[in-house]
Amino acid sequence: MAEERTVNRKSRVGTVVSDKNDKTIVVSVGRTSRHRLYHKVIRRSKNYHAHDEENTASLGDLVRIEEARPTSKTKRWRLVEILTEREVARVAPESIDQSLVEEVEQSARAVEEEPAAEVAASEPVAAAAPEAPEASAEAAAGAEESGAGESGTGESGTGESGEQGAN
Repeated sequence: MAEERTVNRKSRVGTVVSDKNDKTIVVSVGRTSRHRLYHKVIRRSKNYHAHDEENTASLGDLVRIEEARPTSKTKRWRLVEILTEREVARVAPESIDQSLVEEVEQSARAVEEEPAAEVAASEPVAAAAPEAPEASAEAAAGAEESGAGESGTGESGTGESGEQGAN
C-alpha cells in the first residue's frame, strides 16, 4: 500500500543572467524552432526566476532548473544543479617590467611638478591683471570719441558694443 509516486517535472538548462536577489536567480533558457511557412530557424529565449536556497549559482553559470511549487509571485522553478561554472580570468603578474615602473614614476613626478608651475605662472599674471582694465578703459574711451562705438561693428574689442547691440 505504501507505493512510491514518481513526479515527472519539467526541467530546463540555461544560463544565469542575474544573481542579485537573495536566494533567487534569473535563468535564460534558449530554444530553437523552425518557422512554419519559411522554415527558417528561429531562436527564442525566456527568463525563469528560480529558487537558489544556498545562493550557490553565480552570473554566467550553466544550470539545470526544474518545476516546483510556487515560492513567490514569480518563482515557480528551483535550482537542481550547476552544470558548469563561469570561468573567471585569474590574472596575476609574476613580475613587473622595470621600464613600466620607471614610466609610471616619471608621470607621477610630472603631475606633482605641474601644480607648482601653475602657481608660479599665475603670480605674474595676477600682477599684470590690474593694468589690463585701465588699458581697455582708455581704448574704449578713444573708440567712443571717434564714433566707432555707435556703428555697432565691434571694432573696439571691449565687448561693450555687443552689449549695446543686445539692447
